[in-house]
Amino acid sequence: MGKIDGFLTIDKELPKSRSPKTRVNDHQEIYEDFPEEKVSEQAARCMDCGIPFCHSGCPLGNQIPEFNDAVYEKDWETAFHVLSATNNFPEFTGRICPAPCESSCVLSINKPAVTIENIEKSIIEKAFDEGWVKAHIPAERTGRKVAIIGSGPAGLAAASQLNKVGHQVTVFEKDDRIGGLLRYGIPDFKMEKWVLDRRISIMKEEGILFQVNTNVGKDISAIELRTSFDAILLCTGSIVPRDLHISGRELKGIHFAMDYLTQENKRVAGDSLSAEKNILAKSKHVVVIGGGDTGSDCVGTANRQKALSISQFQYRGTPTKNRSADNPWPEWPMTMTTSSSHEEGCERNWSTLTKEFISDENGHVKGLKVVNLDWTSATEYIEDPKSMRIIPCDLALIAIGYSNPLKEGLLDYLGVKLDKKGNVEIEDWKTNIPGVFAAGDVQRGQSIVVWAISDGREAARAIDEYLEEKSILEEKDSSELMSY
Repeated sequence: MGKIDGFLTIDKELPKSRSPKTRVNDHQEIYEDFPEEKVSEQAARCMDCGIPFCHSGCPLGNQIPEFNDAVYEKDWETAFHVLSATNNFPEFTGRICPAPCESSCVLSINKPAVTIENIEKSIIEKAFDEGWVKAHIPAERTGRKVAIIGSGPAGLAAASQLNKVGHQVTVFEKDDRIGGLLRYGIPDFKMEKWVLDRRISIMKEEGILFQVNTNVGKDISAIELRTSFDAILLCTGSIVPRDLHISGRELKGIHFAMDYLTQENKRVAGDSLSAEKNILAKSKHVVVIGGGDTGSDCVGTANRQKALSISQFQYRGTPTKNRSADNPWPEWPMTMTTSSSHEEGCERNWSTLTKEFISDENGHVKGLKVVNLDWTSATEYIEDPKSMRIIPCDLALIAIGYSNPLKEGLLDYLGVKLDKKGNVEIEDWKTNIPGVFAAGDVQRGQSIVVWAISDGREAARAIDEYLEEKSILEEKDSSELMSY
């Protein structure tokens, strides 16, 4: 590595964010530009550890010390080739990945981790600026056709990989635009959609076909799909939301988080929505139920819609500032985090159980009854009856996760086997139906973008092997890496 004592002499530094008072008036990404010199300096903090645990922390197996060293040496083109050898979409992961690589960085045992995610984003943006990111059209086509159902990160990664080796790929998407969760689940203030459109444009140039507004199983039959394609990859995600089964759930003004976020993403894209179906937070007391990233995205969106107040509830106890004894490095740290959305304004409530939605005279929610919890163990709690109270609530957003993929329709028509959780059951990415594969949340359950990309790449290898008896995808990526 370049600077032997960089991790001792250089402090962690990240791009500054725009003022919360300013950024809540737009939907642009919140971070300011970070000079290349500073990125190189941050890369120098990579400590040349004997065993780079960041490799195992990253589901993609990114060669992190190698691209860090290249950035430190200001050899950005090499850094780009090293990074893109294992990651199809660094511009996505560099913005919205929770960075498990940083949690498992050896430096993070007793110091702030290397800023791997921002370095990754800086590499790919430099590559786009310099024109190194180009469409690579296969020299030959194999004559094999693959259908990918779902255009989220798993489907896009698989399409990219399968196209590399010459298969003709068609990606089917039920919505009006390509991207899945990346398009309609991620707010623009976390990833502006020109980032997604830029990549899709390259994929189209490479020969990948995209078909939107196509609900497979309804607009095109499963039988037609099986007879027209040599292989099918299911990447439809885990889209059935977990519900909150408490009294008053049927009241108006109570919505699933993804319905709310999808609407706002459509508005930002310039779409006109039906006024009677609008879900808007303006001048309302907003309650977000669920303490994860989706809940945080709801908070940030409600801030931009000028909510009167925003409260977020999580039934779990307040996380600790530092790792507990039963949560050692390099596990994912179960510690307190504050998102950019929380910085913009939100009252966070921990150890709080939602009990009942309260109605007004018109059948619309006007309040939420809650109670504090005393946790007696990691899994058991008792309610504190003295803390029972009703808080104002004109708009409630349920953000408590997803249970499983939608079974009705395509999965039923294909006859794929499901596991006990309701996810598609696979073995080496194959379902029980010959020629039908699955990747991403549809088989894994609700997860993060970097796992989806990894699953898509691995499923592509399995499909290529199925079609050609032997896959060159792993060999191809290794040779790309070793040639620089």
